[in-house]
Amino acid sequence: MTTATADEFETHRPRLFGLAYRMLGSAEEAEDTVQDAYLRFSGADRDTIERPAAWLAKVVTNLCLNRLTSARARREQYVGPWLPEPVATSDGTLGPLESAERRDAVSLAMLVLLERLTPTERAVYVLRETFAYAHREIAEVLELTEANSRQLHRRAVRRLGEPGTRFEPTPERREELVRSFLTAARDGDLAGLEKVLAADVIWWSDGGGKVSAARRPIEGRDKVFRFLAGATRTFLTGLEFTVVEINGSPAAAVWAGDTLMSVTAFELRDGLVTQAWAVVNPDKLEFVRRQLARTA
Repeated sequence: MTTATADEFETHRPRLFGLAYRMLGSAEEAEDTVQDAYLRFSGADRDTIERPAAWLAKVVTNLCLNRLTSARARREQYVGPWLPEPVATSDGTLGPLESAERRDAVSLAMLVLLERLTPTERAVYVLRETFAYAHREIAEVLELTEANSRQLHRRAVRRLGEPGTRFEPTPERREELVRSFLTAARDGDLAGLEKVLAADVIWWSDGGGKVSAARRPIEGRDKVFRFLAGATRTFLTGLEFTVVEINGSPAAAVWAGDTLMSVTAFELRDGLVTQAWAVVNPDKLEFVRRQLARTA
């Protein structure tokens, strides 16, 4: 590959990574997918590529479809709940997130919901909703008819349900709530936790069998109280708690020195935490750890 061609690919890399991550829910796999696209681009006959951006988007989308098909089988064997890999977004890794809608599109809540879709439905939804592709363009990428693209999009929207009001609080209020949660959890302050947790809160933990974690969602404020109290006594003493921007929103990070132990993202409604997604699988924390180390 010539230097000019390599430089051209680099101009597309951020957008391609954002596409692959939204498709896969895995930053590490998204990086691998983009690298595969780079190798294909370097070996392609450039005279046959009229629009490099469209060509690369098609390559990346189809690579992701292949990965999603095999990932489904792996996730059926996954120990405990499977959650997406968290990504720090204050550095623009997933593009500009200046609106609530853009932040919502990369939230862990949305990535969890996208798991409901078939790989092709997910591709159509991401290309349409996040990258504003016309159905004619989506049909070209996925080798569908426009009518089929529209049908898949309608089906995906129905399966995802109403978007809700995940971003009702201001960013400042969201960060305040996360800090209040961290303080109460660290101190074992049940009264403080009661002020920030909804009665029907659900806590998800993804340890992947690599570290100790709840293998089923914990439902209800009292059960979450007991779980957090036990975790504080057993695992969290002497650790550092910080607030970082993860997938577009304030999230809780727990550190043991330079080792990132967990990242927890939250869904808020009416000023209370209604769901929490705690990623503690060390494999899934490596990408975001590298990101945060660069900005420290």
